[in-house]
Amino acid sequence: MEPLAFDLRQTALISIDLQRSNVARPLAPHAAADVVQRSTRIADALRAAGGTVVWVRVDLAGLLSLPSDTPLRPPGSPLPPPEFSELVPEVQVHDGDVRITKRQWGAFYGTDLDLQLRRRGIRTLVMSGIATNFGVESTARAAFDRGYELVFVEDAMTSLAAEPHAFTVKELFPRMGRVRSTDEFLAAIAGKN
Repeated sequence: MEPLAFDLRQTALISIDLQRSNVARPLAPHAAADVVQRSTRIADALRAAGGTVVWVRVDLAGLLSLPSDTPLRPPGSPLPPPEFSELVPEVQVHDGDVRITKRQWGAFYGTDLDLQLRRRGIRTLVMSGIATNFGVESTARAAFDRGYELVFVEDAMTSLAAEPHAFTVKELFPRMGRVRSTDEFLAAIAGKN
């Protein structure tokens, strides 16, 4: 496996939807608590090394109202309370972190994420979050289209089931960037300090 090559000052963690609505769900192959803990470890290490941390959350009111053949909520059911869209306190957002609120699966559409990254000279995005084949994948596709280098931290993301997570991690992400574990990414950070 090729070693990771990146400048920590030009690197940002993009952590997707570690919010109450997602963390409360049964997820696979990794438990939500493990994904939150690993994403927080990555954030702490990257922040300490001069990188940028971006916490993304989705405003559920807009997303859950879109019509589809397989709706994200049962038709006619009430929208979740606003606090379901809030990040879980375990992520420990710091003052210098970037916070993005999205209204679709992907974090670039209709937000200032690209502007925030470009202003900071970010070239490499490290992806984590929930769910692998929804918000993480949608954001990664848009990042790839914009020319960002991508690192996918496989055990710092999860989905509604193990199979879609595995397919995305095995078949899609390696064609867009590099797939590593939390320990492998943290070792790469430690090797650059």
